[in-house]
This record gives sequence, C-alpha cells and structure tokens, in this order.
Amino acid sequence: MASIPSVSFASPCRQAAERRSNFSVAGFFAGPALRGFGFDVRKISTRMVVRCVAAASYVPPTVSETKLNFLKSYKRPIPSIYNTVLLELLVQQHLMRYKKTYQYDAVFALGFVTVYDQLMEGYTNNEDRDAIFKSYIQALKEDPDQYRSDAKKLEEWARAQTGTTLVEFSSREGEVEAILKDISQRAQGKGNFSYSRFFAIGLFRLLELANATDPTVLEKLCAALNINKRSVDRDLDVYRNLLSKLVQAKELLKEYVDREKKKREERSESPQKANEAITKFAGDFVL
Repeated sequence: MASIPSVSFASPCRQAAERRSNFSVAGFFAGPALRGFGFDVRKISTRMVVRCVAAASYVPPTVSETKLNFLKSYKRPIPSIYNTVLLELLVQQHLMRYKKTYQYDAVFALGFVTVYDQLMEGYTNNEDRDAIFKSYIQALKEDPDQYRSDAKKLEEWARAQTGTTLVEFSSREGEVEAILKDISQRAQGKGNFSYSRFFAIGLFRLLELANATDPTVLEKLCAALNINKRSVDRDLDVYRNLLSKLVQAKELLKEYVDREKKKREERSESPQKANEAITKFAGDFVL
C-alpha cells in the first residue's frame, strides 16, 4: 500500500485556548491575532468607576464552535486527504474572518474558491463537493452563494481583460472596477482591509485569466490596489510549491484507490468462481 504524504496549504497549527484575548497560528493562511476585551478605568467626580468595555460589538464564536458547525452541517465522511486540509483551512480562515479589520471582498472570495476547487478537483461526487463548500462557508457565518457568484463575476471580467486594462481599472467604470476601487481605498487606510494569502491567490487568478504573463503587470496591479507586492510574491511562491505537492499526493491517492478497487473486484470474483466450481462439481457428481 502506498504511503500518501500529508499535504497541507499551511504548517500544522495550534488551536488557542477558547475565548482567549488572542489566537496564534503558524501556517500558510494564518493572520494576526484576534483582539479580546479591554478595561477602561475612568474617574467620575470623586469616585472611581471601573467599567468593562468590550473591544467588539459581540463575542465572536470560538474555533471549536466553527468546526462543530461545519461537522454538524456536513455529516458524511470525507476522505482523510481532503478532510485534514479542509479542517486546517477552516481553523485558519476562522482567524481571518473574526479579525477586527476583516471585511469580505470579492478578490478574497476568488482566492478561496480557487484553492477549494483545486483541492477538491477529482472528488468522487460533485454534489458532495458542492455540499462541503456550502457547509464550510456557512460555518464561518458567510454566504456560499456570494462567494461563488463573486468569484464567477471576477473570472468572467478577467477573461475579457489584458494586462494593460487589468491595471487601469481605476480609470474605468463598471461593477468589478468599483469592487477593485473600493479595495484600493480600504487598503490605503480608508476602511477595513486585511491582506491574506487568499487575496494574493485571487490576484494571481485574475492575471492568469487575463493571460497577463508580463511580471510588471503584477507590480502595477499591486500598486494600483495599494498592496505590498513583496508579500504577494512570497505568498505566490509558496502557493505554487504547495500546488505541486498537492498534484503529487493526488496521483498517489489515485494509484491507491485503483489498487483497492482492483482488489475488491478480485475478492468479489473469487466467491463467484468458487460457487461455479461447486455447482459444476455437484452436477458432475449427480451425473
């Protein structure tokens, strides 16, 4: 039996204690820690009043709650090579999702959809693959239809672009152009924006679909979006390397599945052949 290596889009991560003031994760999609609660001590007249002030308008769910939501929603077994990576991604995306600076955007969605589809490519059942995607996004209290719709919208737009028109979005009008302008403004500090590797992969997908192979296009696009190109370059290098490892692991998995299928067929044939032999022997004996 072939040994299937552990494939991960991130290094093994450590789940922090429940409801602590911050989380720490060492991995590919990890982000800065979440903030917890602070205390504001104020003096009113001659009395000291200690008041507990929440740093956010609500207490975010814990990592365990998010994982439990996913497992409750999708109850069917998932092959380990997929399940291990999915749960690791879910833990780390949870940390991104509940950062104070997080704000959903379509490029982030495109990046995640790209990773998910590549990870689940060749999954035995398309309906199960879609159901897992739905359960995963809903566990994060977001809309899976919005993820798919926005990813499709950006893909269709990118296919109609060139390297030049891609980076000139700020000078044009349109739905996707407005999305990119909003990201640019937020990344500049005029709103919430949190860079992540899913975002970098979303940018890579836009370039790929626009057939923008000139390295300067990425540089110009990052500048137009007010994104640090060095971070994008680093994350994309790691991403390409991990994709290569994923392909190798899937090849090993296919070989393993094919061998097991052949063994099952041989086992099912053996009783049949035995029954035929016994029947023939019985018939010969009676004759």
